[in-house]
Amino acid sequence: MAAVADVTGPIRVVIVDDDPLVRGMLTLMLDGADGIAVVGEAADGATAITAVDRHLPDVVLMDIRMPGVNGITATERLRRRHRPPEIIVLTTFDTDEHVLRALRAGASGFLLKDTPPEQISQAVRSVAAGNPMLSPGVTRRLMRRVASGAESYEQAHERLAVLTPRERDVVLAIGQGRSNAEIASGLLMSVTTVKAHVSHILTKLDLDNRTQIALLAHDGRLL
Repeated sequence: MAAVADVTGPIRVVIVDDDPLVRGMLTLMLDGADGIAVVGEAADGATAITAVDRHLPDVVLMDIRMPGVNGITATERLRRRHRPPEIIVLTTFDTDEHVLRALRAGASGFLLKDTPPEQISQAVRSVAAGNPMLSPGVTRRLMRRVASGAESYEQAHERLAVLTPRERDVVLAIGQGRSNAEIASGLLMSVTTVKAHVSHILTKLDLDNRTQIALLAHDGRLL
């Protein structure tokens, strides 16, 4: 999916939630909000895939717990596609441990369902531009909550071994929740160089986004 800077027109969003009131609320908040257009809705993971095929969104807001095909399975299926949409999972966080599986499946981050409207629209714009919307504090909290489905240390260590020392420095910084600008300042390089390193890291490790880099850094005990 092209970054938002390469997209002509508004950021196209599909909302997936089994509660019609939630879908309606999100549509009311987002549609027409500063360059965002809600182009479709779905009530479960199966119809979400159909909606994505029909509307070709840039971003999907994906509930986790839904009847039939849940949000994790739908995320996995969508992220395996060529040019997939960015996906933000919707969760209550403190009670839904499945969010970590969704992040490992390729979601770009998550939102609490009571997130203020302006933060939701900001998150949509962020992931559409190719940037995860997890704050440093949230990233650290997620790292501490990894309890199941994690790669073994040996597996993660072997994957990380293909990186250069400089790339490992960047992976460590991403795992600490630092932005590209903060990484550039800390490692004395330009933001453009940081972006190039991140791109190379994603390719070498066969990952989709920075959140997965951070999770692998945790599994490999770089943090």
